[in-house]
Amino acid sequence: MGDEQNNDGTIFLREITRADVRRDFLALPHQIYAADPAWIAPLGVMQRQKLSKANHFFEHARWRGWVAYRDNQPVGRMTAQIDEMHLAQHADDTGYFGMLEAHDDPVLFATLFEAAEGWLRAEGMRQVRGPFNLHVNEEVGLLVDGFSTPPFMLMGHARPWYGAAIEAQGYAGVKDLLAYHVRPDFEAPRVMTRLAQRVSDRVTVRPARRRYLVEDARIMRALYNDAWQDNWGFVPLAEKEWIETVKTIGRFMPREYIQIASYDDEPVAFIVALPNLNEAARDLGGRLLPLGWAKLLWRLKVRHPSTARVPLMGVRRSLQHSRLGPTLAFIVIDAVRKALHDRAVKDVEMGWILEDNDGMRNIIESIGGQAYKRYRVYQKKL
Repeated sequence: MGDEQNNDGTIFLREITRADVRRDFLALPHQIYAADPAWIAPLGVMQRQKLSKANHFFEHARWRGWVAYRDNQPVGRMTAQIDEMHLAQHADDTGYFGMLEAHDDPVLFATLFEAAEGWLRAEGMRQVRGPFNLHVNEEVGLLVDGFSTPPFMLMGHARPWYGAAIEAQGYAGVKDLLAYHVRPDFEAPRVMTRLAQRVSDRVTVRPARRRYLVEDARIMRALYNDAWQDNWGFVPLAEKEWIETVKTIGRFMPREYIQIASYDDEPVAFIVALPNLNEAARDLGGRLLPLGWAKLLWRLKVRHPSTARVPLMGVRRSLQHSRLGPTLAFIVIDAVRKALHDRAVKDVEMGWILEDNDGMRNIIESIGGQAYKRYRVYQKKL
């Protein structure tokens, strides 16, 4: 597993410590998915930012990445990460693996996982979980069902052989996640509209405020970290990362795509919808130069994507098991639904949703949502 070169068909690894290896790491998916019509190339600028020292994730995490070569050609890649925020939250000595891409070769997978597990073990980890690209608040899980449709923004895609290849390395599925299709023109269940009417004099809903976007970002972060803290694998949203994310997405999305609900003037629920960047960027091949920037901005700002994704929502934890909890969830969903409908959005993805989160699944299915993709998180003792 050194830095040697060979032409005898054996596999060797290089760490991502040089510019040429990093370029191979970022370029490899174009090779892996060349024959997959459902794959959409992620924007190169976003992928480079993800691995950049400027990524705020690395202020509380350490990582390694590898590219596997055969006959001096890149054939696989992988990362391993240790998130100090995860360790502080769970104290379970668990590290992550992620950004896995590789050709269908058991030896190749074994070589990559040996490197990742060896580094994690040397760093004191006793368990490994993934894939996370790069952490639990980004792309999570391996696609195991739903390969024929393109991924929405910030959702992963995979080749069908990945699941069996991961399991062959001794991993078992620990949690399944679902993505739902929902049409914004859904007919609201009568029971939900009646419940919403009963609290209408105490609940107000508003969109994000551009002049106070950072303040609204902090409100959403506080709600998310409270609402989700009992969920499996929860890691709090880090303030710098979240504020940077909100400021970035705020440049290209309508402010009505963020809705915040208050009960007696106290923020208690929120929801975020995003224009589906993948729809706008599908034919760009991940490149923004020379004309990709202009095409992307026009499609986002003028034509507007006909699809969108809801990646985040939350209701204050103290209300989740009361009648008010699902009512608030419905109220913010309905508010963002109206904003999406006004923009002629035809299809919305809601996810990911934990398979065993019956409360949220019941709400989504009550408005016509249908699960159409399944992602799996794997785990192994080291």
